Amino acid sequence: MSPLCRITAAAQLSGEESEMSRYTGPKSRISRRLGVNVWGTKGETEALERHPYPPGEHGRTRRRGNVSEYLLQLQEKQKARYTYGLNERQFRNVFKQAARQKGVTGENMLRFLELRLDNVIYRLGWGATRPQSRQLVSHGHINVNGRRVNIPSYRLRKGDVLALREKTRQMVIVGWNLDVLDRTPPAWLQRTDDGFEASVQEAPLREQIDVPVREQLIVELYSK
Repeated sequence: MSPLCRITAAAQLSGEESEMSRYTGPKSRISRRLGVNVWGTKGETEALERHPYPPGEHGRTRRRGNVSEYLLQLQEKQKARYTYGLNERQFRNVFKQAARQKGVTGENMLRFLELRLDNVIYRLGWGATRPQSRQLVSHGHINVNGRRVNIPSYRLRKGDVLALREKTRQMVIVGWNLDVLDRTPPAWLQRTDDGFEASVQEAPLREQIDVPVREQLIVELYSK
């Protein structure tokens, strides 16, 4: 693909943040652009139902299927990057680490993303969304193996034990998330009956990762 075509394709993903920052604009706009509920909020679901086409003046007439191979690859990367809340440099570093590991690079990459502490907090139902889960971690509400960890990107391992700190267990938002959302953790995580502690049983298998991402397209994009 020529440089001009690449620029045109990338321009279709307008609203993307710079390499060193996270996207802070309207979430529904990104979800409509990519055709999936990226952050999992009610507002995004409603926006996709009301406007099942990309945003912008020509959104209604733009065909999602009529795109270049490069744009498809770029969109898959954006889906994964926005879903897990990484900027471009962070995401590329995860990919490089995955490529150095034995096994399938794309599956390694998704596994590393799933094992991020903020994502595990989301999977356990302690946070309603990944951004909210990231905030819980950043504000020091989580213990890992008995020690406070406030780094959202901290990568958990098999056997790690997580716990909500004592004061955090009394937070209204945490109680609401556990009682109302009642999210069932995936099989590779085990949560205690009271909901306040959990452990990593195994690294997740690909079939246990439900993000709507075709990781092989991301591998192809970074392999160019």
